[in-house]
Amino acid sequence: MKSINYILSLSIAVLTLFSCSNDDKNTNNPGTPTDPVEDNDANTNYAPAFEGQTRITGVQTNTSYEAKVITSALVSPWGVKTLPDGRLLVTEKAGNMRIVKVTGEVSAKITGLPTVNSAEQGGLLGLCLDPDFASNRMIYWVFSEAITGGNVTAVAKGKLSTDETKIEGATVIYRANPANSSAKHYGGRILFDKQGNLVVSTGERSVLQTRPLAQSLVGSLGKVIKINKDGVAATGNPVFSQANALPELFTYGHRNPQGLAIHPSTGEIWLSEHGPRGGDEINRLVAGKNYGWPVITYGIEYEGQAIGEGIQKKEGMEQPVYYWDPVVSPSGMTFYKGNRVPEWENNLFIGALSGQHIIRLAIQNNRVIGEERLLVSEGQRFRDITQGNDGALYAVTDGGRLYKIDKK
Repeated sequence: MKSINYILSLSIAVLTLFSCSNDDKNTNNPGTPTDPVEDNDANTNYAPAFEGQTRITGVQTNTSYEAKVITSALVSPWGVKTLPDGRLLVTEKAGNMRIVKVTGEVSAKITGLPTVNSAEQGGLLGLCLDPDFASNRMIYWVFSEAITGGNVTAVAKGKLSTDETKIEGATVIYRANPANSSAKHYGGRILFDKQGNLVVSTGERSVLQTRPLAQSLVGSLGKVIKINKDGVAATGNPVFSQANALPELFTYGHRNPQGLAIHPSTGEIWLSEHGPRGGDEINRLVAGKNYGWPVITYGIEYEGQAIGEGIQKKEGMEQPVYYWDPVVSPSGMTFYKGNRVPEWENNLFIGALSGQHIIRLAIQNNRVIGEERLLVSEGQRFRDITQGNDGALYAVTDGGRLYKIDKK
């Protein structure tokens, strides 16, 4: 049953679709308004902090598009990025990298990577290419590593050999401490920002012992960090008042952030984050800010009880731009650039795991004004999505598929 807030959100969002102008000057109509795409009961009766923070008006793409399965031969792919020549570099959870042609041919395993701990939620995770990859062939990736004392989220780099069969000089440049025996909530996305720094998301490792560390400034669990190519804290990171705060910290108070994307116009970093039972989030990151977990959340424990004090707002803690209850499990994501599908320009596309679809969020003035769910009928857990050099979207699923999504 729809609440009053739900109806108000729908009404205001419909007006917003036709009255707001984008910060990035995109004035395209995001598509035909529809009922909100989520009609299942929420897990809580928590009230959003502002209208449109959840269960926004649905939108429907008017331009004809199609999705094609390029290959089903991958094994639990986790990350996908486009190479300069248009082929796709993919990580597989077990510890492999492969190159996939847009015609579907999949390469042999690329060797030379450090050993991953692929138990439970671990494995070879997100990846990105050096901005100068065309000349230096450097790749950066995140993986779960077993070390003395437990498991960590680790960041490594290495050079793709000229014959594309191996990674040369693979080196671990950063480890998110402290280690813990948990094999969950590694986070694991990585990208380059506009200044050439590496941005990495780390999870708080799930267990009650480590959960509070998302609020700690002396550890790197439950954080977004910024480092240079050698793993050293980036120049210009926020300075915290706590004397021994880690210099690599960019934001904190995150649970299990599995998506990072750079807005194509503003250069701002956006993040997707898994909530518990309810409370999946999309956040726009601001240097030095606290995003609340586990003090504030729109979710509850899996067993049904409140988390902490059961509060959703607190002074000094940021609100998500958008949240879902029930969860969709948002993972890898990308902003759409270009006008092959005009309605999609500067929209955020997110792979949904438990939701088994691709989320499209239309955004204006840093607020979500419409949500669409794509490829629902495919029944796939979408793990990551990227945009190719050809303008198409490419998405990988836990079931081993690589999709191409583009205008007909």
